[in-house]
Amino acid sequence: MKGLKKIALATAIAAAPFAANAELQAMNDTAMGDVTGQAGVTIELETKVSIGQFKYTDEGSFAVNDIVLGGAGVTTEGQVLDGAGDVTNGLLDQLKIDIDIADTGNAVIHVGSLQTDPATGAPVPIDWGLTVGSMQLEGTGGTTTLISNLSGYGNLAQLDIEVDTATDHLNLVAAFDVTDMDFDVEFLGVGIRDLQITGAGNNFDYDGDGSIVTADADGEFGLDPSNPADQLKLGVLTKFANVNLDVYKGSGLGASTATDVLRIDVNNVYMDMTIGAVEIGGTSIGSLAIDNLAVTDTKLAVYGH
Repeated sequence: MKGLKKIALATAIAAAPFAANAELQAMNDTAMGDVTGQAGVTIELETKVSIGQFKYTDEGSFAVNDIVLGGAGVTTEGQVLDGAGDVTNGLLDQLKIDIDIADTGNAVIHVGSLQTDPATGAPVPIDWGLTVGSMQLEGTGGTTTLISNLSGYGNLAQLDIEVDTATDHLNLVAAFDVTDMDFDVEFLGVGIRDLQITGAGNNFDYDGDGSIVTADADGEFGLDPSNPADQLKLGVLTKFANVNLDVYKGSGLGASTATDVLRIDVNNVYMDMTIGAVEIGGTSIGSLAIDNLAVTDTKLAVYGH
């Protein structure tokens, strides 16, 4: 259960996630004050962002075209109708961003939800949507389209960011899902349909030791729903994919002599993934499932050459 303890600790340090079906309670203002040491600023946000092109150029270029980020409604599959039968505006909305500076000097940013489930009072995850027209390599030799027709939507259940003044690390903890995503890998003639990313469900081997923790008859892993720590474990680990990473300036890895590089330490990634259909030449060759994916103790050092 080492992995379970690690992610429970990581999420407990951050604010409680707002998974609608996990029976979790949002932190109130008093609780946030206890965590951060003082009151801060809250920003309520709704937005939709469109970018015609993002381009990175070295000698050649990598271009991402026709980007739209908003709510699930920016995708055809994620559109929701209002009471009049019209498509809603597709905004990324219902966001509440709490920004606090702790007495240690740490910056603490918690992205929460303004909505609650009327039946349970639990915060409702924030729906997101993304479409991208194409991703291309460009140069004197021509243009190659890597990805095209990307469209996906899902839910954000947790996003917490903390900048630690003692270590100069930025820690990011996120929990999310992808309800549906489609795209074409054009230069390979491959199409990906109905990709989904979820939490690990009730059969996850948290620490890779071969022991599976299965749910009891109530689907609760034998955990105590009245225990806040157990609520975190149940909601975060079963419903949504989890990411915990640190970003900071450091040295290269192993025998590398590089200094002052961008370091990204992936503390853990836990998720399940399914692909409804893999198409080649427009014809499905079958589906794909990845169960109990765990990426841990992974380190990257990034620098120019």
